[in-house]
Amino acid sequence: MAQSLLFTVKRRAPEFVTPSKPTPHEIKLLSDIDDQDGLRFQIPVIQFYKYDPNMAGKDPVDVIRKALARTLVFYYPFAGRLREGPGRKLMVDCNEEGVLFIEADADVSLKDFGDALQPPFPCLDQLLFDVPGSSQVLNTPLMVIQVTRLNCGGFIFALRLNHTMGDAAGLTQFMSALGEICRGMKEPSIPPLWNREVLNARNPPRVTCSHREYEQIPDTKGTIIPLDDMAHRSFFFGPSELVAIRTLLPPHQQKRSNFEILTACLWRCRTIALQPDADEEVRIICIVNSRSRFNPPLPKGFYGNAFAFPVAVTTAGKLIENPMGYALELVQKAKGDVTQEYMHSVADLMVLKGRPHFTVVRSFLVSDVTRAGFGDVDFGWGKAVYGGPAKGGVGAVPGVASFYIPFVNGKGEKGLVIPVCLPAQAMERFVVELHSVLNNNKVNKSTKAAPGSAFITSSL
Repeated sequence: MAQSLLFTVKRRAPEFVTPSKPTPHEIKLLSDIDDQDGLRFQIPVIQFYKYDPNMAGKDPVDVIRKALARTLVFYYPFAGRLREGPGRKLMVDCNEEGVLFIEADADVSLKDFGDALQPPFPCLDQLLFDVPGSSQVLNTPLMVIQVTRLNCGGFIFALRLNHTMGDAAGLTQFMSALGEICRGMKEPSIPPLWNREVLNARNPPRVTCSHREYEQIPDTKGTIIPLDDMAHRSFFFGPSELVAIRTLLPPHQQKRSNFEILTACLWRCRTIALQPDADEEVRIICIVNSRSRFNPPLPKGFYGNAFAFPVAVTTAGKLIENPMGYALELVQKAKGDVTQEYMHSVADLMVLKGRPHFTVVRSFLVSDVTRAGFGDVDFGWGKAVYGGPAKGGVGAVPGVASFYIPFVNGKGEKGLVIPVCLPAQAMERFVVELHSVLNNNKVNKSTKAAPGSAFITSSL
């Protein structure tokens, strides 16, 4: 990625795209999982598409805009606006006001971005423009879409979603439906289902599980990351990097999943980089999709939020002084906590405690979107060259989250690219620590990793 890449984006005036046919005017309640505080923010996604000679003469802006109007007939709540009722309860006013749509052109080609297309992207604020007055959670468009033509004939599709409306699985379901209608289908192959009531609190609500992820911890030592000194970098983990990390584990732990092993490694390296006091509690929060953990599983077509924030908690001293296997055990246990009962318990807690935010003090949140299918979304020009989160560190409290995104590097190796967001000095220490781990701790800790280290794939 050419970090210094500069280009000009010319945008037309934003417009509202409304459903192409009349849709029900009604109020739809979000679930008690949807409307928690930690999801009350906008999540950005970006997709890059190559020129396809088979689509010569077709304008991606026109194709997507027309298909969007038809797709909103099926997904009409996205054309509504969010309102808040008593007890901070969120609901959608299905009023056909529409999705905000931006047509744009950029004087840049796909090849100018380089072989490695991954976050952080240059000029992201121009490729997904923040229309003034559109970014609040309530009473604003629930979705913004910008389609930017490139001078090579390719294009960029960027989308911002109010996270209370759906998770990665729900969003890719909508985007895939939009793609199907772009390609000529009359209706989505998977009919959307609202069904939010399945994730509502019970009557009476009763918290039956431990939920340390929602503990309200005061930030007495100023450890929430400052936004004005933030470094964004992406790191690539392919087969050789994963082997290097596995060799640091005892034999009985080496068969654990890539997600668990990477999460343990990154949590430990990040904690070392942030230099908390040894007695301070640190947390790893693993996003877990609960759809398959229900009996029966949540229905195909459900596009609401259906994930949990299970957490592992330890002290910084224990995490740093113990071998990586200690962190790995904590990560595995946290992931295993999520059951159908756990989800009902979270919904109950939301109602009883006023819909709190998950704990952000000394927390690191990881979300694996490798199976979400962003890269498979096809608007008629084939699969995306890159598809997925537009940046790391997004959230109601920025700087806490990292995504695991499927990626193929310049050598053709399949792996994951992971955007990380840290204060500038902590990022330098993180790079040194991670370099040390990937070289099986053969690197002197005082030696700075070379800026061109292979595992740093992009930075701003």
